[in-house]
Amino acid sequence: MNVLLLLGLVAVALADVTRFYGEKVFRLKPVLDEHVILIKELASSIEVDFWRPESVELVTIDINVDIHVPAAHTDMVFTMLQQSGMEHEVMIEDLQATIDAQMDNKDISPRSHSYTKYNTLDDVEAWISSISSSNPDLVSKQVIGNSYEGRPMTLLKIGKKSSSSKPSIFLDCGIHAREWISPAFCQWFVKEALSTYGSDTQMTSLLNQMDVFVLPVFNIDGYDYTHKRDRMWRKTRSRSSGSSCYGADPNRNWNAGWCTTGASSNPCSDTFCGSKPESEIEVKNVADFIRKNKSIIKAYLTIHSYSQLLLFPYSYTFQLAEHHSELMSVAEGASEALRSLHGTRYTSGPGAATIYPAAGGSDDWAYDLGVKYSFTFELRDTGRYGFLLPVSQITPTCEETMLAVKYITSYVQKNLY
Repeated sequence: MNVLLLLGLVAVALADVTRFYGEKVFRLKPVLDEHVILIKELASSIEVDFWRPESVELVTIDINVDIHVPAAHTDMVFTMLQQSGMEHEVMIEDLQATIDAQMDNKDISPRSHSYTKYNTLDDVEAWISSISSSNPDLVSKQVIGNSYEGRPMTLLKIGKKSSSSKPSIFLDCGIHAREWISPAFCQWFVKEALSTYGSDTQMTSLLNQMDVFVLPVFNIDGYDYTHKRDRMWRKTRSRSSGSSCYGADPNRNWNAGWCTTGASSNPCSDTFCGSKPESEIEVKNVADFIRKNKSIIKAYLTIHSYSQLLLFPYSYTFQLAEHHSELMSVAEGASEALRSLHGTRYTSGPGAATIYPAAGGSDDWAYDLGVKYSFTFELRDTGRYGFLLPVSQITPTCEETMLAVKYITSYVQKNLY
């Protein structure tokens, strides 16, 4: 291939990558109805990427609103905010500079898998093969189906081999593509489970008595897309008939109050609930696996970011779950364990009351299926970096989250029978 042709192909590839130069992330603090109206008017007049809450429909008084604004509109947004008197601040001055800083994965051991950087999907898939083949006594893998774009969804089973099926915990990461700290945690969990088995009493007991199913990256098409094309992509990559927009929100696509609140029926929305429950093949693959193994799955843990929350059902209704008191007690104990290491504070509670109502979530679905211990983690931070948590925070985030997960798994183990 001649050099000019090669340069041309590189230029085309780079042209396809979304850049965010000069784009800002604002934090707005609405305390009046007028402020909420202003935010909604803003969202209808320009393209706004809602980081928190996840869509304009969820904006209410007294909840901080984090929005990512295109460079062409930042001056206008500044002016509107100043005229309104609404309290606000700039969380991220230049989104592309923050992305570049996060992508700067300097690593001292490039020949081995790194747990202290954000790995690409290719890296994760190579790691899955390597970790399972090098730990045959504790790890097995299975493909539970393919993604929309045809990638295999590989599930790891961690636990001491047994002739009969053991009670299990299901852990998934990366439902939302841009929440990179989430898949980083699933990889960390597997590393810790394997490296401390035999020396850590709690982990050894857990893996002897139970299995942990780990889905390292749930939304694999979306995750790959965030690395190659658009760092801010959230949804799956499916196509909706009759729309030019891609994807649905895989955490609004479960059959749990589906599309009744906190979700959109607009295929172009970041919270699009899909054409029907489990319309997204990734959701259906996981739901099918959990349904099939319902008798042995005792806990469901799903890892998201950001906000430092430990949530449990319900999110699709304000009605309290049947086991509300016990779930609150477990969540508070896990949050306390997490805080003991680096002082990071988490808020615990049912999703609807703790943040906002949102239907079609995986934890509500699992709970309604009969998996009592069903929890959603929203990892660091509270908005300084949002989805762009620096690599320097991977280790402390994973270390503290590990304590909370071990607290929950230990509790579940003690309450098996």
